[in-house]
Amino acid sequence: MISKLDNKTTNTLYQTYAEAVQFAGFLGDIELGYADRTVLATDNSIYQLVPEGIFYPRSTDDLSTILTQAARPEFQQIVLSPRGGGTGTNGQSLTTGFMVDTSRYMNQVLEINAKERWARVQAGTVKDYLNELAAKEGLFFAPELSTSNRATVGGMVNTDASGQGSVVYGKTRHHVLELTSVLADGTVWKSSAINDDGLNQLCQREDNIGRIHQTVRQAYDDHKQQVDDIFPKLNRNLTGYDLANIRNKQGDFNLNAILCGSEGTLAMVSEIKVNLLPIPATSALVLVFYQSFQESLQDAQTLMAARPCSVETIDSRVLGLAKADSIWESVKDFFPQNSEAIDGINFVEFTGDNEDELNDGIARLVTELNKSSAIKRSGHQIVMGTANVKKIWAMRKQSVGLLGNMEGDARPIPFVEDVAVPPEHLAVFIQQFRALLDKHQLTYGMFGHVDAGVLHVRPAIDMKDPQQAMLVRSISDEVAQLAQSHGGVLWGEHGKGVRSEYSPAFFADLYPVLQHIKNAFDPHNQLNPGKIATPGHQELLKIDGVQTRGELDSTIERKAFEAFTSGMYCNGNGACFNYNPNSAMCPTWKATYDRTQSPKGRSGLVREWLRLQSATGTNIAEEIQKVRHGGLFYNAMDKARNTVDKLRGKEDFSHEVYRAMDNCMSCKSCAGQCPIQVNIPDLRSRYFELYHSRYPRPLKHHIAGLLEPILPALAKVKPVYNVAARSQLANWVTSKTIGLQDLPAITSTSPLNDCCRSGASVATPQLLDSLPEEERQRTVIIVQDAFTSFFETPVLTELVELLVRLGYRPLVTPFQPNGKVLHVYGYLGRFEKVARTNGKELKQLAESGVSLMGIDAAVALTYRDEYLEVMGDNTPEVLLLSEWFARETERIAALNLGLEGDYILLGHCTETTNVPATPSQWQALYKACGLKLTYQPTGCCGMAGIYGHETRNQAVSRKAYELSWQSVVEKPENQGRLVATGYSCRSQAKRLSDARILHPVQMLLHLLKDK
Repeated sequence: MISKLDNKTTNTLYQTYAEAVQFAGFLGDIELGYADRTVLATDNSIYQLVPEGIFYPRSTDDLSTILTQAARPEFQQIVLSPRGGGTGTNGQSLTTGFMVDTSRYMNQVLEINAKERWARVQAGTVKDYLNELAAKEGLFFAPELSTSNRATVGGMVNTDASGQGSVVYGKTRHHVLELTSVLADGTVWKSSAINDDGLNQLCQREDNIGRIHQTVRQAYDDHKQQVDDIFPKLNRNLTGYDLANIRNKQGDFNLNAILCGSEGTLAMVSEIKVNLLPIPATSALVLVFYQSFQESLQDAQTLMAARPCSVETIDSRVLGLAKADSIWESVKDFFPQNSEAIDGINFVEFTGDNEDELNDGIARLVTELNKSSAIKRSGHQIVMGTANVKKIWAMRKQSVGLLGNMEGDARPIPFVEDVAVPPEHLAVFIQQFRALLDKHQLTYGMFGHVDAGVLHVRPAIDMKDPQQAMLVRSISDEVAQLAQSHGGVLWGEHGKGVRSEYSPAFFADLYPVLQHIKNAFDPHNQLNPGKIATPGHQELLKIDGVQTRGELDSTIERKAFEAFTSGMYCNGNGACFNYNPNSAMCPTWKATYDRTQSPKGRSGLVREWLRLQSATGTNIAEEIQKVRHGGLFYNAMDKARNTVDKLRGKEDFSHEVYRAMDNCMSCKSCAGQCPIQVNIPDLRSRYFELYHSRYPRPLKHHIAGLLEPILPALAKVKPVYNVAARSQLANWVTSKTIGLQDLPAITSTSPLNDCCRSGASVATPQLLDSLPEEERQRTVIIVQDAFTSFFETPVLTELVELLVRLGYRPLVTPFQPNGKVLHVYGYLGRFEKVARTNGKELKQLAESGVSLMGIDAAVALTYRDEYLEVMGDNTPEVLLLSEWFARETERIAALNLGLEGDYILLGHCTETTNVPATPSQWQALYKACGLKLTYQPTGCCGMAGIYGHETRNQAVSRKAYELSWQSVVEKPENQGRLVATGYSCRSQAKRLSDARILHPVQMLLHLLKDK
């Protein structure tokens, strides 16, 4: 299906080509809209190129159709580039032509043969998904990447990817048994290792297959010595067109050595058959600490003498960023408390079939560490068990993204960050590399694979500043020379991409041979041109000749950039594309596989919208102020005129941006899990505010905005409201008129009175002032929220009763609108007024010294996030329930409640991603009561406040629930054992599974009552 053509920006030739592809029987999606193209204009590099369109093929036949049509004489100017997870750091998949993205449909594991230890997968299959299925057979696909939860196997083949443990496991090509590729003329070809008889037969063919095999064989036979002299003898010698390995140890010829690492410049990979290895039964890590990062590098060879599986390193800057990230909660116990003195850490891993093997390896390492050495170490920590090791590697994987989360406009960027040198040269090389960066007065972070001689170095540069952007050229040139002087390469792990311009100098007389190979595969230079090699006299791309994101961002008016800064620093690392259904990160992406429905996509769309606004001279900062103070009828005439234009189908990019933002659940998982902390709900609110200053709001916005203020009045007529809410006719009417359905029933006419009957008092400054100190210490103030108080009152009243039973004095605040819904829908002026009013009253209560806590995390967290922006230092501290109980765990444990039972916690996605300690805090509370509480990670339930009640969101809401929640909720053995902290989560389980799940405090109260 071809999406609506964007005639303004899509080249006519490409439109004609897209129509020809569809007419030829293409069954996938063809997207030509500007928003769809914009979100694929970036990867994890500094570059930004808007493609002419995107193909989402469904099969090998679709790929063949794409290339067969492109080979027609009238379309030989068409260029194509394959795309997998879009995590490349050098613009490998970026193109101004057509992008071919296999991740949407061609993402299946087709076969796993456990007996013979291999798997056959489609190119768009995510690496971790393959390993999830292979693990059921005790096997895994070995190359380990920091981006493994979104990197595709096809992308790994195209870049010959490797990562942690490559000294033992090698690179992707070492595990490729067979490739199914589509050549430039549309021919489908399966390649694997063949003997000379098979090769001779292929070379005798007079078709494209014959010419390719003839060319590659002759290139190797005629230039063996040059290949041996030039191709580096490194573990990470990613070069593309790997002639050095065209013959394996048995002497067989394998075309896959050429295809692996070719970045789509020779063919489109469709299917891959890979070998699988047995999963090590257990593993251990030894963390070795240093006061000098340089010494950690110098020590690497000593550590390798213990024959570990891998040795990785990070510097103090990465460690510091990890501490500020949500990931730290899961690993902090493995690091010394005084880690501020640590400047470098080496992670030394051992794997084995049993603990004896691990202990032998650790003993070898300890022996090396105990030897007399000039290197000063600050101790070491042994971490046993695969589960604990995985937690630390997850933190190490996060390093790439964490480096992008520095403050300020200068951010660490990839362009010289995967140099590979012989491991024994690494320490000296890095010393010289650091001197080079220090000369330019740049800050930087470092992490990497010291066992393989690869260190990722990312200098912090503000690419919006033309003077700083020029450093990309000067530093790249210097580092390329420095690497070569140490016997290394500029591109050791992350592919060439735009950096291919250094190939002719590096390969010297061998480069024309690579050009000849490219010409045999792709004579018209249509496949990802400008990278690796080009046929004839056509030029390679230049590192400073390709448009960068910073170059475009520099045209955004400064105050406009600052107004939307919560989403402006996305570096494209793609953490939001995490395939794992039990990860809360971006449920709309998981439910749709539409990249416009992801944090990265939404951030990119708003950036482009701001750029276009700045280009027209629009003063965004001034417009924001007018919107907030303009009153109900601000801009009424323009709204009317714009609405007429919209109804007439007049194109406006802002509508495409709006569609992407409007489907966001505002769950804030991105803000908690994105290593850059891109906050799309905040971006959405700001965008809605401006968009609806130009276009009228739908009725459902007004209804949602009035929800909190009118709830007390609706509660007074609870019976009438509930009859309407439960009526099928009323549900149909609200669905068709205001776009809302399945409205919840009100559970109390006066929640505050119900609380008082359960043992609470009303929180007032006068009461707090009168409390004796002893009583004040066991007093807590519960801050009401609209959802719990009016739609699930028993949670509030049973919390009160539980606190009384535990010996506390609960106070409850009179209900006041929090403004959460106003912020979600972009009523930021009204939100600010509500926040100041409510915040002032809560601050007055907080000054008594008595703790405030909120029940629903989504609401309670607004006090430390959105309220903070409005009130600054005057923001009241409102704890989550788990945080307050964590302070009281010892006191509760002393009560010796002696409860028994084993329960399962389902977390609220907003809560667990933004305050990662919450599951462990609930577990500690249950343990103090004598109970066991197991945390079950899940994705988003799909309700997300009002989102799940919107009629248009039903499919996505249900899909999100089905991805992870449904199987847990409906599992028979879980019945009666589940507890969930989120109001939305419990509502969704009731709505879609007819399951009643209790809040953790409700379960505790019920157990106490039953004792």
